[in-house]
Amino acid sequence: MKSMLLRWLDSDVGHSFRTSPTAIVAAAIAAVCLFCAVFAPWVAPHNPFDLTTLELGNARLPPAWSEGGNPLFWLGTDDQGRDILSALMYGARISLAVGIASVLLSVFVGVALGLLAGFLGGWVDAVLMRMCDVMLSFPAILVALLIAGVGRALFPDAHESLAFGVLIISISLTGWVQYARTVRGSTLVERHKEYVQAARVTGVAPLRIMRKHVLPNVMGPVLVLATIQVATAIITEATLSFLGVGAPPTSPSLGTLIRVGNDYLFSGEWWITIFPGLMLVLIALSVNLLGDWLRDALNPRLR
Repeated sequence: MKSMLLRWLDSDVGHSFRTSPTAIVAAAIAAVCLFCAVFAPWVAPHNPFDLTTLELGNARLPPAWSEGGNPLFWLGTDDQGRDILSALMYGARISLAVGIASVLLSVFVGVALGLLAGFLGGWVDAVLMRMCDVMLSFPAILVALLIAGVGRALFPDAHESLAFGVLIISISLTGWVQYARTVRGSTLVERHKEYVQAARVTGVAPLRIMRKHVLPNVMGPVLVLATIQVATAIITEATLSFLGVGAPPTSPSLGTLIRVGNDYLFSGEWWITIFPGLMLVLIALSVNLLGDWLRDALNPRLR
């Protein structure tokens, strides 16, 4: 593991990372947020979703450094007496899980369809690209709202896992289009190169050519796009949760916390919505900056 890390640091991409202060800071922020989200049950000072530990007497307490604050709650509490700092860790856990899962699903579907469209061409390419055009004609948030709303209406008493599944599918339904178009364009270039023609002449099956030869050479733009789209997926999930059709109320994400705090924003309890909003901005900004760095690092013309 250590030798792999050293080899990566000595590579062109590793050198680009070591010489980019922006990428280092963004990676550090993203790593801290990811660590706190993954290990929330162990690093969070409280369990904000354990109803047996909540006391209404601790509701809407200001941050610890403000007048009337409690040192037990560094960032204050919300309307139910939940610790804001702990709620941020648990909320980020849900937001990151939904965002990453939706991007992975979008990558899988988009790359597969893009490979088929670019390699096979003909009517397959025409049909798949017209599907992409149709999907792009609808705003992504509108499609996500429709799918999430229909899913909640059809399964009002569904388990949380099913609710999260509907949420992930609703975000992925429009996300796959960009990957399909990107991979299709790269595949159109790759399929006419000598190594693909040689594989065809030797009798290699088309599916094996796509998987073994073409796919590794078109994944560079996909990795960059996926990194950037993680932030977009997280913001989309937060938007849906803010509108009340996202994460279940029993497992609120950052968007749900912002929606709850929005009711108290103008009554003086600013910390209930400001801190979740800042957490969302930090995650999205750090991921976007990492995506911008990765795009430049993988582009040989910018080296």
